[in-house]
Amino acid sequence: MFRTRTGTQMRRQQRHARHGGIVAWSAVTLTAVVGFTALAVDVGFMTQTKAQMQAAADGAALSAALEMPNGWGSGKSLTATQVSTAGVSAAQAVASQYRLGEQAAAYLDTTRDVRFGQRTRTSEGAWIETWGASPYNMVEVTIHRDQPLAGNTATRADQELPLFFAGTMGNKSAALIARATAVISPGNGFYIPPGSGLTCPLLPLAIDETTWNNLINSGVGSDNYKYNSNGTVTSGTDGIKEVSLYPDSSGSLPSGNRGSVDFGSPSNSTADLSRQIRYGCNENDLSYFGGRIQIPASGLLAVNGDTGLSAGIKDDLATIIGQPRAIPVFRSVSGPGNNATYQICKFVGIRVMFVQLTGSPSQKKVIVQPAPVFDGTIVGAPGAIQVDSIMTSLKLVH
Repeated sequence: MFRTRTGTQMRRQQRHARHGGIVAWSAVTLTAVVGFTALAVDVGFMTQTKAQMQAAADGAALSAALEMPNGWGSGKSLTATQVSTAGVSAAQAVASQYRLGEQAAAYLDTTRDVRFGQRTRTSEGAWIETWGASPYNMVEVTIHRDQPLAGNTATRADQELPLFFAGTMGNKSAALIARATAVISPGNGFYIPPGSGLTCPLLPLAIDETTWNNLINSGVGSDNYKYNSNGTVTSGTDGIKEVSLYPDSSGSLPSGNRGSVDFGSPSNSTADLSRQIRYGCNENDLSYFGGRIQIPASGLLAVNGDTGLSAGIKDDLATIIGQPRAIPVFRSVSGPGNNATYQICKFVGIRVMFVQLTGSPSQKKVIVQPAPVFDGTIVGAPGAIQVDSIMTSLKLVH
């Protein structure tokens, strides 16, 4: 005899089947939710750590780059080896202040993670990077979290980043790398952004190209003053030759050829010169050159000026002794007195070492020596680094 199922029995069986399906689906869904949550936690941890690594690399590269101007030019105070040593130490000190994931401080290997070189721009605008070439104007810092977890590296902050949950899927760690490159580029002019209130370190005193090149290339000059590490200047020698800006009467140039340059109104007063010497040229001064004063592609910039130096600027020059400044170098000058026109071929870095503008002509002196000058108002220029180049401010390029 066959038994038939009643409607009640069938409905009860259907309910039991649905309950079983819900339990199974819930288990699958819960597993997926847990998996996605675990993935989100690990991805978030990796993203946060990578951001920390990049910040550490940026800060370390900028810190190391601050040492580079000290090894640039004839007024340098450090050799290339000393620059790299000081730069690596500075990079390590800054990197150690950054936490990387579960590690309390970033780790930099002194032979692996910091390198120096040169970065120059061609006339076509292409950048050329040469690692190991000096004088340095480029430094790269690499932060590693990609070394094996096992062995004696287990306590180093460059080991792979251990993950929280990904190990259940076979990935117990993640390999991460962050890099930053900081550069200082050679410049050939100055620009002040409108409304910024900035000034540029341009000194309105000129020197002829022949005298400057003899100083830089052949060491023709004196060495009677010493620039000290604390920024002061004293009598003595420091191995950096000096030259006087006081007007020189040479056979190839007009008498009293060296003098002040009108970086601003052609009718610049002594008060304008005093302000520019003490505080630098401002936006209004540069407005007379279209807002930017720069050596053109032709190679010469014509600027009005006055031959001779007034005793009225003696005290102003005395206040900036030891401070880095940029001055124009002129190839030729024509016209007498306040009708002089200087043909400027480049800007170079100097520091004033001694000033005396009273007494007989033979006693008057404005002694300067080459010095590294870098500033945010300096405009970058194509071409290779020169020993007397002025430099742009630091910036990150990678």
